Amino acid sequence: MNFHAIRAIYRFEMARTFRTLMESIVSPVLSTSLYFVVFGAAIGSRMGEVGGVSYGAFIIPGLIMLSLLSESISNASFGIYMPKWAGTIYELLSAPVSAFEIIIGYVGAAATKSLMLGTLILVTARFFVPYEIAHPLWMLCFLILTALTFSLFGFIIGLWADSFQRLQLVPLMIVTPLTFLGGAFYSINMLPPVWQKIALFNPVVYLVSGFRWSFYGMADVNVGISAAAILGFLALCLAIVWWIFRTGWKLKN
Repeated sequence: MNFHAIRAIYRFEMARTFRTLMESIVSPVLSTSLYFVVFGAAIGSRMGEVGGVSYGAFIIPGLIMLSLLSESISNASFGIYMPKWAGTIYELLSAPVSAFEIIIGYVGAAATKSLMLGTLILVTARFFVPYEIAHPLWMLCFLILTALTFSLFGFIIGLWADSFQRLQLVPLMIVTPLTFLGGAFYSINMLPPVWQKIALFNPVVYLVSGFRWSFYGMADVNVGISAAAILGFLALCLAIVWWIFRTGWKLKN
């Protein structure tokens, strides 16, 4: 294992984050704070409880998940796309660094940024809404697994994209709508029976449900199924990345 290479890639990516601190960390936290002000304080004060939890507290897991998904994908996709765009990817591929070490460096840095952001949003939420975490260990597990899985997914998008516009295609057109329709701001049990069944085809429902269960012990889907869903998606992303490096697709042409 080439730890020097992993550390070099990781430190380079983290240094880029701190050079763009306003865009990488401060801006997402401020945007999420606006959600707390609007939905938690203004609208939430006029709504009843959801499953015995105030609406402002109910949306905290969904808002964290919304930011975590988008930032994980964005950080990882941009991190690997820039070497492709600049042509330095060939130097990396010709260096004595394995694909596994490259993935650890880039995906590890992107996941670290997302975890930093998720922690900051969690702390910021305390200023707006009181909340409790019923299962802190499970909350941490879901947070880390989601950050790693969607950083890996973003890594795949960065390898696939051939323009800056394509980097935003999947997050804006697919991930964000699925998150808003995945129970981030409501329980799918509030939907009519037909739409409840349709919502179960949305993979984000399982992420939000499992994460919300770790806070309040309430879930739209069994927590075991939620954990299995994210682990299954992680395994799928690992298989796709392995295939890309094995075949050189979008890397050597």
